[in-house]
Amino acid sequence: MDLLSIQNPSFLKKMTNQQLEQLSEEIRHFLIEKLSKTGGHIGPNLGVVELTIALHKCFDSPQDKIIWDVGHQSYVHKILTGRAKDFDTLRQYKGLCGFPKRSESEHDVWETGHSSTSLSAAMGMAIARDLKKEKSYIVPVIGDGALTGGMALEALNHIGHEKKDIIVILNDNEMSIAPNVGALHNILGRLRTAGKYNWVKDELEYLLKKIPAVGGKLASTAERLKDSLKYLLVSGMFFEELGFTYLGPVDGHSFEDLLENIQYAKKVKGPVLLHVLTKKGKGYHPAENDKRGTWHGTGPYKIETGDIIKPVNAPPAWSKLVSDTVQKLARKDDRIVAITPAMPVGSKLEEFAKEFPDRMYDVGIAEQHAATMAAGLATQGMKPYLAIYSTFLQRAYDQVVHDICRQNLNVFIGIDRAGLVGADGETHQGVYDIAFLRHLPNIVLMMPKDENEGQHMVYTALNYDDGPIAMRFPRGNGYGVPLDDQLKEIPIGSWNVLKEGNEAVILTFGTTIPMALEASHLLEKQGISVKVVNARFIKPMDEALLTEILEQQLPILTIEEAVLQGGFGSAVLEFAQEKGYHNAVIQRMGIPDRFIEHGSVKELLREVGLTVDHIVDKILTMTPKKQKRA
Repeated sequence: MDLLSIQNPSFLKKMTNQQLEQLSEEIRHFLIEKLSKTGGHIGPNLGVVELTIALHKCFDSPQDKIIWDVGHQSYVHKILTGRAKDFDTLRQYKGLCGFPKRSESEHDVWETGHSSTSLSAAMGMAIARDLKKEKSYIVPVIGDGALTGGMALEALNHIGHEKKDIIVILNDNEMSIAPNVGALHNILGRLRTAGKYNWVKDELEYLLKKIPAVGGKLASTAERLKDSLKYLLVSGMFFEELGFTYLGPVDGHSFEDLLENIQYAKKVKGPVLLHVLTKKGKGYHPAENDKRGTWHGTGPYKIETGDIIKPVNAPPAWSKLVSDTVQKLARKDDRIVAITPAMPVGSKLEEFAKEFPDRMYDVGIAEQHAATMAAGLATQGMKPYLAIYSTFLQRAYDQVVHDICRQNLNVFIGIDRAGLVGADGETHQGVYDIAFLRHLPNIVLMMPKDENEGQHMVYTALNYDDGPIAMRFPRGNGYGVPLDDQLKEIPIGSWNVLKEGNEAVILTFGTTIPMALEASHLLEKQGISVKVVNARFIKPMDEALLTEILEQQLPILTIEEAVLQGGFGSAVLEFAQEKGYHNAVIQRMGIPDRFIEHGSVKELLREVGLTVDHIVDKILTMTPKKQKRA
């Protein structure tokens, strides 16, 4: 079949199971070929080919709402809804989004980049459907890893209580980004082994009905017997106790099983949970045999070998630099404990876990729990390192405020993927953490200019005893600078001057330092002397150095790869106002007040005006006398 010609999923209605199986093979071949060039989330999508086809065959999207909790699992959905022709642009600037996007298709009814949201969204849609007296099926598709998120459990509880007609598809591949953890995962494991549960349950209920009901006593005894045998048959009837009709487990790669059970689920009143077993990476050997999570999401790769195409002799990743330093310090300080919410691979904590298995905790997709657990550790004199992506730290905001900062606890938060992250787009851009952390009492917030300063900051953080401290660091690799053998503490709140100048000042930190230095050298050639300051401590700022600069009445340009509202530049403006420097010339450059979509980091920086040329132009407008002379 020509996948590029697909306009909508209606063609599936007339297809036989054999034709559907052929279509599945064609889609897998298409994905393997296209993603080898663009990169993307290949493992998750290869695992849901049959499931996605079955859903679109049984339901009428977009009237029926198929809600993808794991948004990066929607590639097959995109193909079936007419977007195969756009896959050459997947995750590229102005191209096809790697997640569901409502503006992209009417079939994308919910946008998600963070997991565990689909059930709450489904409940909202179901309530709206019923209030409007409409007829439609609401079908959230949630993974077993996402089901460990607290928000998903809250929604399950509410859906079961309200008895709304919602068909929850539990896509159980036993393998999220990292191996799943927790008691709920163990419940699912037991359910997987009880494949004949529903048949036995139905037979049991039929036989019990044959018992003559002589008086209420015997009837109640029979009911208790049924319950006892139910618990005997399947250890932990979690979903049924929550008010769901549980169906499964079902082979997620068998159209016969899928179609039969989906049609049955459509006939059941009230909430249904259809437990579907799939294999992540199915159909592509390297992805099928992935034990580390490498094939969860990749860059381009060689189809024949599965080798990931990476830059040759690239410097170490920032995540590895930070985790290696934490691991090094943990050998001398047994108070150090590492915590991650389902990101041990991305945060490069696997080696730490091997060396210190009792001091490494992957809590699953549970960012709020991770933050408060770190706070609990800190109350007992431990030194918790919370490794978390900037975009996921947003989910633990209240815990950072209420449990960590309010109690002034010694938690070290490693904010990974800070700044623009590129291809994952607006749900993953780590540009808000400065704005939502800077105003919190007690916290220290810093960002290094390179790996060497980064390792010293880690050392500083784990030796800091006066409250919470956070270090931002970007996605990707460092610069390859030499690393000092001896670690040292950096004075809290200290900045340092990277280049002297006497006509304007650039205050910046982290990833924007190289462009600031390059701009200053270009301006030097035009006769404009610009000082460049590494403002590595965003909070507290170096008030002595900032006061000195303000006293000199030099124009100040702040640059940050983060949102301008409430950011570092705002802090400089606030300081100038509070200290009475009302005539100070201060301009800011950063991320504007809108969500930044996907593309390469370089393309996105150009789009938002964070480039060397933009810096040069900005300084020229701030030094008009020099501009006229030039």
